[in-house]
Amino acid sequence: MAVYVYAITAATHPLRLDDLNGVGDPPAQLRTVQGGILSAVVSDAPQELRAKRRDVGAHQAVQERLMADGTVLPLRFGLLAPDDDAVRTVLEENAERYTERLAALEGCAEYHLKAAQDEDALLRQILQESPEARRLNDDIRAGHNNPDLPLALGELVANEVQARQEALAAAVIEALRPLARDERASQTAGNDFLNVSFLVDRRREDRFTATEKNLAAELGEDFDWRLRGPLPPYSFV
Repeated sequence: MAVYVYAITAATHPLRLDDLNGVGDPPAQLRTVQGGILSAVVSDAPQELRAKRRDVGAHQAVQERLMADGTVLPLRFGLLAPDDDAVRTVLEENAERYTERLAALEGCAEYHLKAAQDEDALLRQILQESPEARRLNDDIRAGHNNPDLPLALGELVANEVQARQEALAAAVIEALRPLARDERASQTAGNDFLNVSFLVDRRREDRFTATEKNLAAELGEDFDWRLRGPLPPYSFV
């Protein structure tokens, strides 16, 4: 029978899971599979697995309980293996690599930061600070019939937006980097110019979040900051 895998831990890691349930309806019973110096927390996999709130919540509850007692390799929702023997084989064959990752994640949590800037505010900023953009905009508003003017303005603004947002994202990451053990930038979507995860030592969490709040305050109300954490360090497994 297929098994659902929640996390990998050291074999000596406390496993206080008696009052928790696994995914599925009815909820599956949690158990562990040991392979050498490592263990995996698993349960029987339901026949149909979907990212429903109940199952996602059960997945997260298991990981949060394990993290409360030490370092784990949290696996993303939906990871399945053919059976317990397959899990055991993976633990044994990858023991060195998994042990290295456990050491790298020791005492840390993930903080995920996304940021966006109000489009109208950014456009006003570009028109105020770019003489060429201002000239093109004034010519268009004055009724000049040159059909190339809107295209030229649009291209200039697009280039300015990209350059300014890339520089701003780099500056934010640079400011937070000294307070993190590692970082992982991801592709942005929508209006976001920043999408990055930081691996933060739990002893430095207060400094990290305080620095992020100061950055947000300095940049002002035209920015939308979304910081989530502490989270299981999915991005660094």
